[in-house]
Amino acid sequence: MVSSIKDATAIAGIGQTAFARQLPESEKTLACRAILAALDDAGLAASEVDAFASYTMEETDEVEVAKAIGAGDVTFFAKAGYGGGGSCATIAHLAAAVATGQASVGVAWRSRKRGSGPRPWKNTAVQLPTPAQWTRPFGLLRPADEIGMLARRYMHEYGATRDHLFNVALACRNRANQNPAAMMYERPLTRDMYMNARWISEPLCLFDNCLETDGALACVVVSAERARDLRHRPVYIHAAAQGLPAQHHGMVNYWNDDPLTGPAWTAARHLWKNSDLTPHDVDVAQIYDAFTPLIPLSLEGYGFCGRGEGGAFTEGGALEIGGRLPLNTGGGGLSEAYVHGFNLITEGVKQLRGTSTAQVPDASTCLVTAGEGVPTSAVLLRT
Repeated sequence: MVSSIKDATAIAGIGQTAFARQLPESEKTLACRAILAALDDAGLAASEVDAFASYTMEETDEVEVAKAIGAGDVTFFAKAGYGGGGSCATIAHLAAAVATGQASVGVAWRSRKRGSGPRPWKNTAVQLPTPAQWTRPFGLLRPADEIGMLARRYMHEYGATRDHLFNVALACRNRANQNPAAMMYERPLTRDMYMNARWISEPLCLFDNCLETDGALACVVVSAERARDLRHRPVYIHAAAQGLPAQHHGMVNYWNDDPLTGPAWTAARHLWKNSDLTPHDVDVAQIYDAFTPLIPLSLEGYGFCGRGEGGAFTEGGALEIGGRLPLNTGGGGLSEAYVHGFNLITEGVKQLRGTSTAQVPDASTCLVTAGEGVPTSAVLLRT
């Protein structure tokens, strides 16, 4: 039995549906379409699938999916906690299962009708677990409110500005403008538009917030050996990690001694410890962007810059193609689609295959991260 997943498995297939504010199909139908597209991309039959991984917030379960696509006997199935924090963990769980012989063909997916569905925080009566009783009665009802508080503290402590947040939004929008599948394709963003946009939860304006999207995506994970015989150049899962800091509380993190060192810091320590690479070796990054402030916080957490330097890191086109760290090259959650970060994984695969709509020349390593602010995960992919 292997003691590490390092380069033992690979993502061999990716699939997705269209992205839109409203799609007519059910979440189950969207999930099955994405999964079948990923299997077709890999050149594998649905009957070969023997493992599934999804999010605890995924409402389409593996039993129904397995029946609908025609999977064979399933020997491994798992769900990663949370929504945004669970994306990369699904890949990690499958990598561990395949590497240790518990399964041979694994499928991870996320299907969501957030654009046309209800807002999850609308029913406040059922959303008062004990910690939330200290925040939600005082106005922190939505994720935007909770991250807005962290953003204000970050700006106060380190001098980050709205221009730094605009740099993040602009980089994602510029990449979406190159991506015909993105919801914000051919819809440019200017500084004037950003600075004059309506507030959602100050200091976060409209363009600091992710999209509301219907859609689904999927990935197929197999052994590295098998991947070499399939349709595409393998994208190896070099390292993976999850992170849940001590005394953490999702989104707000106010119980920690330092609320600005979130789950990214915990995940990053484990990720780099089990990797042959360092942040300096990363050619392109897909960093979870439900809100623009999560980018500077994650840049610091994953070691691309020092503490308090995340805002300044965005200056001078650093996040654009040709910059220090090209970011969210499909448009990310801010401008391509928001499906709890799964599109960041598939975009990472496209970059390393050389098929992205905003290709980074000769990209051979890609960091993909899940949501900062909640128990999180990350994967490091390489060619």
